[in-house]
Amino acid sequence: MFGGFSRVLAQSPADAERLTSLGARNVTVLGNLKFDMTTPPELAARGHAWREAIGTRPVWVAASTRENEEALVLQAFAAMRTPGALLILVPRHPQRFGEVEALVERNGLKCVRRSAWAADAAALAAGRPAAEPLPADVTVLLGDSMGELGAYYAAADVAFIGGSLLPLGGQNLIEACAVGVPVLMGPHVFNFTQATADAVAAGAALQVADPLDLAHVLDALFADHARRVAMGAAGAAFAARHRGATARSVDVLAALLPPVENGTHSTQDGQDDQGV
Repeated sequence: MFGGFSRVLAQSPADAERLTSLGARNVTVLGNLKFDMTTPPELAARGHAWREAIGTRPVWVAASTRENEEALVLQAFAAMRTPGALLILVPRHPQRFGEVEALVERNGLKCVRRSAWAADAAALAAGRPAAEPLPADVTVLLGDSMGELGAYYAAADVAFIGGSLLPLGGQNLIEACAVGVPVLMGPHVFNFTQATADAVAAGAALQVADPLDLAHVLDALFADHARRVAMGAAGAAFAARHRGATARSVDVLAALLPPVENGTHSTQDGQDDQGV
């Protein structure tokens, strides 16, 4: 299966071991490319502006939640004892925004969509403020936008990463760590096993067992500002420490290519491939 490959690039030592057991040779561990994806400064600034409009109330984001998981998130929210908390709920799939909004309202919670509350790119360019003050009776802000996850993280005190309360493997926790927000994950993280283990070991993330445990951990974090700050700083350092996989991958690939002569790659049969 792997006989035709000159080099096999693995994300982690565990991946390298599995690939080797399948017959791969010349396996190199380069790390996770996702660590090289950072939140643009303008997106982080947008989130900070949203936070100013929200005010001083405790804010947590449930990011990239999946079907049937929002009900569990709302169970956790109902079990929390932190006064005045705001939940930013960001479903992973946009076709479910209406469905999730209806679920929130059936639970007796006041919900506002991000699109109805905060300015879009055109309005921002026209000089409108990022958002109007959020009414105190709003308990759920529905993140009905695409490409703004970094802003939602920047607006929050704590981030829960979806896809992990159900056996779906979990979504990407790395961006939240890089933003510097404490991260919580459910028990099902097989899509990000190594990254989750490393983040927990670094003090950047915690795993919870179920919705009630999520509520308890959220309450504990909201009661401990110093711990939130420490976890956020640990997350930013953790993300920075693991960057560089993209550059390492490019170096390996470049070494495998034939020399470039006069803008073309020389090939073994004497023909030239047009250079890029």
